[in-house]
Amino acid sequence: MQAKPVHTTPSHIPPPIRPPPPVHPPPFLPATVPRAISISVPDTRVTVPVQPSIELDDSITAFWDYQFLFVSQRSETTQPITLRILDGVIPADFPSGTYYLTGPGLFADDHGSTVHPLDGHGYLRAFTFDNVTKKVKYMAKYIKTEAQVEEHDPKTNTWRFTHRGPFSVLKGGRKVGNTKVMKNVANTSVLRWGEKLLCLWEGGDPYEIESGTLDTIGRYNMMDSCDLEGHDENHGVDVWEVAAGILKPMLYGVFKMPPRRLLSHYKVDSSRSRLLTVSCNAEDMLLPRSIFIFSEYDSNFNLVQKKEFRIPDHLMIHDWAFTETHYIVFANRIKLDVLGSMGAVCGISPMISALTVNPSKSTSPIYLLPRFPHKIKGKERDWRKPVEAPSQLWLMHVGNAFEVKHAHGNSEIQILASACSYQWFNFRKLFGYNWQNQKLDPSIMNVKGENELLPHLIQVSIKLDSDYNCQECNVKTMQKWKKSSDFPAINPEFSGKKNKYLYAATTLGSRKTLPSFPFDTVLKLDLMSDSVQTWSVGSRRFIGEPIFVPKGDEEDDGYLLVVEYAVSMQRCYLVILDPKRIGAANALVSRLEIPRHLNFPLGFHGFWAAS
Repeated sequence: MQAKPVHTTPSHIPPPIRPPPPVHPPPFLPATVPRAISISVPDTRVTVPVQPSIELDDSITAFWDYQFLFVSQRSETTQPITLRILDGVIPADFPSGTYYLTGPGLFADDHGSTVHPLDGHGYLRAFTFDNVTKKVKYMAKYIKTEAQVEEHDPKTNTWRFTHRGPFSVLKGGRKVGNTKVMKNVANTSVLRWGEKLLCLWEGGDPYEIESGTLDTIGRYNMMDSCDLEGHDENHGVDVWEVAAGILKPMLYGVFKMPPRRLLSHYKVDSSRSRLLTVSCNAEDMLLPRSIFIFSEYDSNFNLVQKKEFRIPDHLMIHDWAFTETHYIVFANRIKLDVLGSMGAVCGISPMISALTVNPSKSTSPIYLLPRFPHKIKGKERDWRKPVEAPSQLWLMHVGNAFEVKHAHGNSEIQILASACSYQWFNFRKLFGYNWQNQKLDPSIMNVKGENELLPHLIQVSIKLDSDYNCQECNVKTMQKWKKSSDFPAINPEFSGKKNKYLYAATTLGSRKTLPSFPFDTVLKLDLMSDSVQTWSVGSRRFIGEPIFVPKGDEEDDGYLLVVEYAVSMQRCYLVILDPKRIGAANALVSRLEIPRHLNFPLGFHGFWAAS
């Protein structure tokens, strides 16, 4: 008998309170709604007699809940703060280490401008666990990027945005002729490798951070180590190489773009103790060809391998996958938007308006790029010919990929990921940001229609013969869970290996106005039994990306960390869950409270670093 989904809520129910208004009101507030309403909405998790005449419409409450999920935080910590435990205890076997979480921290300046969440200055949070004292200490600081130093006055703690960022248009300041576009905010992901703590962004070098203080050391140049003396031998100079030669000086000299972009998503090959990264050329965003350089580093951050691939297609890659034998790139296909380009150059629309999705193919090309060609027994499969997945999807994030060997040399590659439709994905409207009125519209992330439009979990299966030629490829949604989901995660010790369990952030869909996003539930999928269990954070509370902390040999032997955003109370909590008990009433192990004055906005990606 298959296990039915079990939905549980935390045992701790806080008393109803009315939090004081924030020192700095959140951005994106509509002029037609009074600001005071954001602090007078009761916590609906608490049963309180309310007169119908003063009950608020859910659409109004939902709007404000969404705005406070992206509230700016200007405060930083100077010393570690010991967090108070509200529920449970820190387990005796919880390993010592630090959970790092990065994301945007600031969305509004002091001169009338707001920016898209993807352009918000990077704000690094660190939760350090001490196995001896059973205490958790918290620190948070802004990453002192070049843009942050220019736009922030530490003496007055005021901000003036001068860089537009790729996704935003500034209200104040110069629009026409403002070429400060590529604003490296180091806000997308964080990594600790080879004694280096790095914060990454999609458009340039990562920034190195001092792990003990979270002070910024400076840009860490990983691009030079990716340079190749020669290029892949199977290409020749063509018209696009000539175009690239013209674009490079303009992008670098005028728009201050680095010559190469490091993708913010990296992979860790636990079997080899290797860090895998991908970089691409800046001009690739404007040309119908893509150059990817894959680099592999040992545990001491020494470069041990790098390989270049030129793909004859116009792609926008955010995440990717790897197996024992291949790097895997899903072809998120894009094209130039001529009208959008004109507005972007003139400064009246975001620079990202120059690009749009390209849904001209009904299939999804997947490129299988040989990681170790010498280990494929000399077989010469043409990697330039992609595998065509029989459905059109835009890949969001990869949970895992692995290869299964079969008889007679055949094999099968499986990829677990989240994806959405080309019809839904829109560069200009991610997170519901409206650059024209500089507000957030939650309806963009909660469109009506089939769930397949929105981010959801998929399983891709590619069957290969002994020469690595594709025999069959299929894509299926997770049959037991079709609701909007993202941030797929696994036990990192099983990265690149066959895994049984997949975790993700999802929603129960019970909120009428916010049925799909933000997420309010942690999902655990058993891929062998096709069963699903959930743990829900409760009403008017949301969660971010779940992170697995391993502690034993079994795949689900460890703990899950996830941040809870209690927007109705303007509070944040760090939650510890037992993966083995997801779906049971006692899944919650502990909940720790972040001080009110350090309440922070939704983060993007995190990393667990064992001590």
